[in-house]
Amino acid sequence: MQFKRLKFFCMCTVTLILALCLGSANSWAELPDFTELAEDSGSAVVNISTVKTVKTSKRLKKFFNPFQERKSPFNDFFEKFFPDMPEKRKKNALGSGFIISKDGYIVTNAHVISGADKIKANLQGENDDSYTAEVVGKDEETDLALLKIDVDRDLPVLEFGNSDEIEVGEWVLAIGNPFGLDHTVTAGIISAKGRVIGAGPYDNFIQTDASINPGNSGGPLLNLQGEVVGINSAIVARGENIGFAIPSNMAEDVIRQLKKYQEVKRGWLGVSIQDVDQDTAKALNLPEAKGALVSSVRPGEPADEAGIQVGDVIVSVQGDSIEDAGELTRAIGDMSPGQEVEITIRRNGKVKKLTVELGLRDLDRQAAKEEQQESSDKLLLGMKVRKLNEKEARSLEMATAKGLVVLGIKQGSPAAKANIQRGDVILRANKHTVNSRNELKQIIEQAEDKKVLMLFINRKGQNLFTTISWDDE
Repeated sequence: MQFKRLKFFCMCTVTLILALCLGSANSWAELPDFTELAEDSGSAVVNISTVKTVKTSKRLKKFFNPFQERKSPFNDFFEKFFPDMPEKRKKNALGSGFIISKDGYIVTNAHVISGADKIKANLQGENDDSYTAEVVGKDEETDLALLKIDVDRDLPVLEFGNSDEIEVGEWVLAIGNPFGLDHTVTAGIISAKGRVIGAGPYDNFIQTDASINPGNSGGPLLNLQGEVVGINSAIVARGENIGFAIPSNMAEDVIRQLKKYQEVKRGWLGVSIQDVDQDTAKALNLPEAKGALVSSVRPGEPADEAGIQVGDVIVSVQGDSIEDAGELTRAIGDMSPGQEVEITIRRNGKVKKLTVELGLRDLDRQAAKEEQQESSDKLLLGMKVRKLNEKEARSLEMATAKGLVVLGIKQGSPAAKANIQRGDVILRANKHTVNSRNELKQIIEQAEDKKVLMLFINRKGQNLFTTISWDDE
């Protein structure tokens, strides 16, 4: 009897093990094989190498002569045998890109080629023969650039796919040049869509767990059909397998304009906006906390001409619902200057439709106009600020000239008490990017209830957070 029970138990155990093994085998069989995709698509991916001239940092100079700024008997020795570092030096950088036309047009990130004196593109299997690449155009607001190389043959190309159709959990492949390891292939899934990471006004990133590392920037994120659904652009430095790609639908329109105009022409309303939270919705008698609240209207700009007022909540554009301020920025930016659009607003509990003829988004012109309207001598919490220029950005080794540089600090002011220093570059204030003095002023005004301002700044090449608080005087 015991033998029969033991025999039955053994048969059940063997059956269970076989079932688990077969189930595991079936699961492995369902995983995609990327071999053919990697081979077919990899030939259209290029390695980008750049050389740029940068200012030698004081820290590097001090490394070669630690006694340089002090009176020391060793100073003469170092100056004799280790002459001073030059004021400027050459810096090499690596990135990725991919070919979109047989005659040599290449897509990459704007930050990959920003400030470069020379740009080289290496094709797969041609490591000993690089091509000089010329910049056709770049758009720093979406971090995209279009390059061109001259070739005497047809090149392999990659086609753009529809990034709106991809789904979370879908398999994707990334190909690029991480840490100089050319044509590295990594696979993963779409982790999320519509990510806002504070990189710019048109943040709408695809998040993926396909390994993306420094050097992958500008490379393609491919679906299983070999179509480009994203351009790898950013990573979380302290994260693991958290990468971000620019959606192909956004990129395709930007690249088309760069090829045609060498720049991107975007629609412009001429308003400052913010998200609608639950308290604001309640105060304005809104049915739900959605839309973009107008916090200021620039005189003479399209919104002003159309009758949009401070306190209006924009809830739709051309019939498409607007969820928040970021969605409005992207919707207007996707439209052309001169285009007439129907904008639906809520004002004093009533719905109203207005027609606006969009202007041309020109940040340099707007910044200059703001500087004329407001004296830059007026201090904000004791700070004198202005927009960062390209030369200053390069000296700080910043990819783009974004933010406000602090020109001076009033002694005893809130900024002085918070140890804000001359030369600091303010990148964000209360989690909002700031590219003009007027934007910072509005954020400060919006923080009047709590009287606390959290700044994200760049100080001598290092990023850090600091907080300014103030009291009524």
